[in-house]
Amino acid sequence: MNESYLASTRQASEERFTKLKSDLEEAESLIAGKACVYATGSFGRFEAGPTSDLDLFIVVNSHVETKDDKPIDVRDLNGIDEIKLKNKLIVAVENRGIAEFDGGGKYLEVHTIKDFTANLGSPEDDSKNTFTGRLLMLLESRPLLGDNFYDYALNEVISAYFIDYEGNEGNFVPAFLINDIMRMWRTFCVNYEFYRTKGTVKSKIKNLKLKHSRMLTCYSAIIYLLAFFSQHGTVRPEDVRQMAAITPLGRLESVSRDAFWDSGEVNPELREAANNALRLYSEFLQLVHQGKEHLEKEFATNQAQLREKSHDFGAQLAKMMDVIAAQAHHTDLFRFVLI
Repeated sequence: MNESYLASTRQASEERFTKLKSDLEEAESLIAGKACVYATGSFGRFEAGPTSDLDLFIVVNSHVETKDDKPIDVRDLNGIDEIKLKNKLIVAVENRGIAEFDGGGKYLEVHTIKDFTANLGSPEDDSKNTFTGRLLMLLESRPLLGDNFYDYALNEVISAYFIDYEGNEGNFVPAFLINDIMRMWRTFCVNYEFYRTKGTVKSKIKNLKLKHSRMLTCYSAIIYLLAFFSQHGTVRPEDVRQMAAITPLGRLESVSRDAFWDSGEVNPELREAANNALRLYSEFLQLVHQGKEHLEKEFATNQAQLREKSHDFGAQLAKMMDVIAAQAHHTDLFRFVLI
């Protein structure tokens, strides 16, 4: 495993992110107590390369007002302030030399906390993009603005998955949450197939990222929760908060350390599988960080090898789950993942 490359990438990403936060100090007063902005994608995972763009979500608070004798939900951040906020974000990104927002900024949407929690499981969850915003907040996000409000929003989202927790504290199976994480992975896969153009290099690159960064985002969380549940027979809201605070790569590192396990000793097979996964992911990052042109040349000469490595990365994650399942004291969550 190339630990030095993963460490240097994490450090460089954090430094760039911190500088961007400092550039946006004026925007803090604009949204104070009303909203937060959080990064997902490579910056949210702290593994951004030189040409990585910045994926952002804006979440605001809301309140109920009466209009024409009917209750309506009103955002605490008005439309003018939303425009000002987006302008500050665009200018800060340009000044820092970060790639422009994907889709010309059309994905720089504003959601309310109520959107994230009330739409959970509803038909509107997909169409309004609240499903993606909510899951990525849990799985790979870092607050760029409004840290305190971000913590509040995250707690509200986690609470929505724990509506049946009271009275089941000692044996709570987070089935709702796990199901949504698995749905996110399946959505990534189905979306890839929909937009895939057979045989093109662009599609092959998307597939490579699907089988590494997208897979890591979802299954690092599943592995972390499975490992915790396997020892304690329950998962608490604070355990999910702890999981959300750790990057996807950090989750693999956590479960491969002795300190994570009650016995004080990690299974050697689990550590080996985690180290293999981290090594393969490091190789993936080193490749994609060299840029699109280099990546296209690699596909032209080493397509079979790249495909084999992506399959091996998935196999190592599967091995981690197999090892955890084999030594688990509590298996209800494993059964749910399988069936």
